[in-house]
Amino acid sequence: MDSQDIRYRGGDDRDAATTAMAETERKNADDNKGKRDQKRAMAKRGLKSLTIAVAAPVLVTLFATYFLGTSDGYGNRARSSSWIPPLWLLHTTCLASSGLMGLAAWLVWVDGGFHKKPNALYLYLAQFMLCLVWDPVTFRAGSGIAGLALWLGQSAALFGCYKAFSEISPVAGNLVKPCLAWAAFVAAVNVKLAVA
Repeated sequence: MDSQDIRYRGGDDRDAATTAMAETERKNADDNKGKRDQKRAMAKRGLKSLTIAVAAPVLVTLFATYFLGTSDGYGNRARSSSWIPPLWLLHTTCLASSGLMGLAAWLVWVDGGFHKKPNALYLYLAQFMLCLVWDPVTFRAGSGIAGLALWLGQSAALFGCYKAFSEISPVAGNLVKPCLAWAAFVAAVNVKLAVA
């Protein structure tokens, strides 16, 4: 009978150990589920902020292009040279450039770069505002020289963005490169429009 008691007690210990193990596994599963839910929530917030960072500059640029508009003078001046793009292509590429810059700014923001280097934010906002003002000054007002001055300022701010963004996030710096190339091309177009 004593041996039965020993077996029974041993069984109790095994049942208690099994119960404790099951409880620990349940807690771990709950912790993993909580971590998974937390990661999903962070991913949703990240996706929302990315959408805003890219869509906001594109929509503001689209709004400025549509409502501040362009006069017919560009079409007449653009026909005089074969390498000047049509207006719709110029505006479409400016929209793409705004989207790329928004994405680059978001990458810098995610890395905490605007807190580390506030000049990066100021340069981004300066290039964005100068880009918005350039279209109405150059096309609506027809001032090629003032447009060229604005575009050179915008290009300088864009180059500053490139340097600041590259220090914070190399990927963000690389996203600014096509915008720099486009800025150089638009500056050439602007010189042609200013001379014409």
